[in-house]
Amino acid sequence: MVIRISKQMITGKSFEYALLIQFEEKLRNKTNVKVIANSAFIIAKDCFEKVTKIEKSEYLISASFAVNFLMDIEPRLSNDIGKEDILQLEILSDDHGKNGDVRDVLAIRLLQKWEIGVSAKNNHKAVKHSRLSADIDFGDKWLNRKVSKEYFDSVTPIFKNLKEIRQKSNATAKWSELEDHHSSVYVPILQAFVTELKRLHEENPKEISRNLVAYLTGNQDFYKVIKSKNTVEIHAYNINGTLNLSFKDIEPKYKTPQVLLPTEITDISFKENSQTTVIVKFNNDWALSFRIHNASSRVEPSLKFDVNLLKSPKSLYKNTLNIVHRQKES
Repeated sequence: MVIRISKQMITGKSFEYALLIQFEEKLRNKTNVKVIANSAFIIAKDCFEKVTKIEKSEYLISASFAVNFLMDIEPRLSNDIGKEDILQLEILSDDHGKNGDVRDVLAIRLLQKWEIGVSAKNNHKAVKHSRLSADIDFGDKWLNRKVSKEYFDSVTPIFKNLKEIRQKSNATAKWSELEDHHSSVYVPILQAFVTELKRLHEENPKEISRNLVAYLTGNQDFYKVIKSKNTVEIHAYNINGTLNLSFKDIEPKYKTPQVLLPTEITDISFKENSQTTVIVKFNNDWALSFRIHNASSRVEPSLKFDVNLLKSPKSLYKNTLNIVHRQKES
């Protein structure tokens, strides 16, 4: 089986590898460290080896700044309770994301029953990419509540038609060749999505609103590390209160407050003058945008959501680290 490796995958996996390597390098003289060389680690290492020397340097410098800061706010990274208290470093496979776990790099202490995870982002802030199709029950997958027959009755004929177009063209038909696919495909599917989300929310507002935000932003506590050209942003999604713990009498240098999830959706509607984007607003200062799009230029019987966090509570800790890259003249 041939795996297509995109530029986005190479850059994303390279940053994951750089973070793990920086964790290992900075912590190996402070505690016993073990790198788990699983398949995800091998893929990330291979991606890192494909980028240029300048890119390698940028990833490592950004990762170094991030890890230094995380060591300041996570004392358990550096401190153990004995030689048997090994810090395991691991890169997670992408399969974990299907269940709402957005973490890419894990630091685990089994003896302390403690772990922290990092979601690595290279030049983008999207929270999750999820698909809709005639076979995907987004309610069951995202919210732990199955969607209705009426939802599938609305979307199945549209996806079935796309499948027929693809088959008849031997997978060569392009979206650009379809007549106004925004109004004939995107809008009715988004309308069905909005109607179903409202129905599910009416049944159990607290569960649906909490599960939706938790699934899309991450259902495990984690730090999001966002690398840009000259900055690294650290966001602490401390929803369950498992981040930023002290170690014995050693306190974190900075406090990351626990973040409240929403308990209800306050509005679901199309973005003004848009046929592709729905805005979902919640209480407790949360808001998400769902932009639907075709992931490929060729017609497929599925569509992809680009989900972005428009608004988050002030208690969601954020810090920006400024980086100066020093490049040697050739």
